[in-house]
Parts: sequence; C-alpha cells; structure tokens
Amino acid sequence: EWSSPTFQQLSGVTQSCATKTVGWDDVAYFCYPFTLEMFFTQGDESEDSLPQWPVLYFEVLSLDFWQRYRVEGYGSLVLPASPGLHMLTIPTWRPVELGTVAELRRFFIGGSPELEDMTYVRIPSTFKGERLSRFGFRTETTGSVTFRLYCLQQSKAFLETSALRQRMQSVLDRLGGFSQQSSVYNVLEAFQRARRRMQEARESLPQDLISTSASTV
Repeated sequence: EWSSPTFQQLSGVTQSCATKTVGWDDVAYFCYPFTLEMFFTQGDESEDSLPQWPVLYFEVLSLDFWQRYRVEGYGSLVLPASPGLHMLTIPTWRPVELGTVAELRRFFIGGSPELEDMTYVRIPSTFKGERLSRFGFRTETTGSVTFRLYCLQQSKAFLETSALRQRMQSVLDRLGGFSQQSSVYNVLEAFQRARRRMQEARESLPQDLISTSASTV
C-alpha cells in the first residue's frame, strides 16, 4: 500500500570513503545525504492489521589498493513511524563459506559470497510460506552502520485532529469564562441572601427595641 513518485530514485550508491581508526574500530564517515518520499494509501478500514512500514536495505563493500571488491556486510532498517530526528545504528553481517580456501581466496583474489536478492536480509520477496528456515546458512557479524534520519509526515488526519484540538481549546476557554462569571454571580447571590436575612431579622425585632437602639446610636 506504499507508492512513490515516478521520478523517485529508490536505490543508489555512495562515494568511496577512507576509514579512520577510532579506538579499536575502523570508521568511515560517509555523510551521504539522500531524500525519500513515500505515499501511503489506506485500504479497507475494516482490516485490523496495522500497515507495514517501508524498509531500507543496504550493503557495505570494501575496495582495496588493487581495486578488489569485497562484501563487508548486509543490513536493513524499518523507517521510523514517528516524525522527528532519529539516530539508528544497525548491525551488519555477511555470508561466509566453509573452509580456509574461501577465506584465502577472499584475501588474495577478492570477491566473496553475495546475496542475489537483497530482501533475503529480512523476508525474501519470493517467500510465501508460514515459517522461514535459514538452517545451514552461515554468516558472521562484521560491524554496524549509523543512520541519521529526519522524518516528516503529512496527513489530513493531522489537520482534523488539530482543528478538533482548537475547537476543544475554544470550548475550554468559554467554559473558563463561564466559570468566572458564575463565581461572580454566586458571590452576588450570597450577598443578596445575607442582606435579605438581615432585613427579615430587623423586621422581626420589636419596634421599641429598634427605636432605643437607634436613639442610643
């Protein structure tokens, strides 16, 4: 249910970058920018399953002085579902062959086992069963790749929720104004009730007592 514009490039190759020793690791700072734009079309709303988020597959290659290429690792990451800045470090692995001959060939001649289908890093695109078995597939860990992702999301649902939030805010403001007015009215009503009680109590007193107190004052 995801699509992209026709002019969108869904694959690419970075530049070659020399490594730098940081502690015990050899680190390459690619700083390669890329932009990706995807559109999600919601299908049947009655479905209970959540949408699957797009996946980014990547492959790391090394190039030596004699222009020999070697596969250093494969990896994949699911694009973040929340907007904002995300720093993701993804571990990588590479397939290996049994025996020392394959490692000697890799070291002296170059070349190494590769994946024909990049989706085999997660679930192959041709897989249609219920259980995926990787029994007998030998791999080894090689390193990690760090991605800095800036995610933006646009949706009409966001506008509807923001408009609803604004309406709720205006309602709350009105309720706040009404509460202030009601408190003022409550004070005035209490004052009127106290005044009426004082007048009733004064009228219930004898007239001679009222005249005596008035003359004394």
